[in-house]
Amino acid sequence: MAKGELLTSAVENRSTKSTTETVLELDGIAKRYGNQDVIGDLSIAVRDGEILTLLGPSGCGKTTTLRLIAGLEKPDAGQIRLQGEPVSGDGRFVPPEDRNVGVVFQDFALFPHLTARENVAFGLQDRPEGDRADRVDELLELVGLEAHGDHYPGELSGGQQQRIALARSLAPEPEMLLLDEPFSSLDVDLRVEMREEVRRIIKQTGVTAISVTHDQEEALSISDRVAVMNDGDIEQIDTPQQVFQQPESRFVAGFLGHASFLSGEVHGDSVDTALGRVLRDDVHGLAHQYDGSTVDLLVRPDDVTAYPADGAEADGHVVYRRYLGPTVLYRVELDSGETIECMHNHSDRIDLDERVGVRVTADHELAWFPADHREAVDANADETPASAD
Repeated sequence: MAKGELLTSAVENRSTKSTTETVLELDGIAKRYGNQDVIGDLSIAVRDGEILTLLGPSGCGKTTTLRLIAGLEKPDAGQIRLQGEPVSGDGRFVPPEDRNVGVVFQDFALFPHLTARENVAFGLQDRPEGDRADRVDELLELVGLEAHGDHYPGELSGGQQQRIALARSLAPEPEMLLLDEPFSSLDVDLRVEMREEVRRIIKQTGVTAISVTHDQEEALSISDRVAVMNDGDIEQIDTPQQVFQQPESRFVAGFLGHASFLSGEVHGDSVDTALGRVLRDDVHGLAHQYDGSTVDLLVRPDDVTAYPADGAEADGHVVYRRYLGPTVLYRVELDSGETIECMHNHSDRIDLDERVGVRVTADHELAWFPADHREAVDANADETPASAD
């Protein structure tokens, strides 16, 4: 088969499937280590051709979930089905090598004594030599490393090693690709570049992929859907835009970035807050049964603007300032006792302890939560929860 035809054929075969076809199902999965429940009752359906990211803090069960899918662990309860066929559960267990699932490990796990070409060809030993060589050439071209095929891993940069690891996992044309913290070993600048590159490669091949990370920016930028995990369960699964702008729990709101909560009383067509009235039409799905009650509006730093003010125009004072290069994060303690964070252009200057007015300037509907279901969310931490491993 000519160079390029193998990849083209694989993509065409996948394109004949419905984009909503379910490739992987986790149904009631549970996993324990000793007396500790790592995963409780987990159910997920992964669609053909999508990139789904499992996002959550350390210890939430995301890596364990990935290992269960790969067949590196056995569930204690529930069933895992791949292409409709059970591979784990109910007395059945298909070993990893028979699941047609590729894995890109956190440390890439390349064979140091093999060249890049030999690493990519490792899983193709059952193919005729000509087809094997064509497939390797094709994948090296796909990842942009045609000129590095004879180099050993130690001669490659971190980003190049990652692309060879990705090509090796894609070589046998797996039904699914699993990526375990794929960018954690790269420096900050290279991470952004490789996120774009890895997404391009995955989408070009048409393979279904599941990624694991604790980095919210990574999850939001690479994924078609994000599943936010907490204590072995899914808090919310949806598009990156939806989980960020309309989180279904305070945990999701706080984990996906800086989150401040502004208390308000619902009256008719508005919500009265310490920062003035917010129109009801600017609050997402605020049902009429909440008329007269107290709700908490979720406001992120780019939803509000602070400005120097005196007297009655002032709403509070600046208690924290963090310079971030292009932007500056301000934390304002309102006279009401609430705390709000604001993101400004780097050229703006507001001093610590300066009195300021604050206005809600969001150009989208705000999410909200009933005040009587408040949970402990630390919106005042110096680092966002997503930055902690």
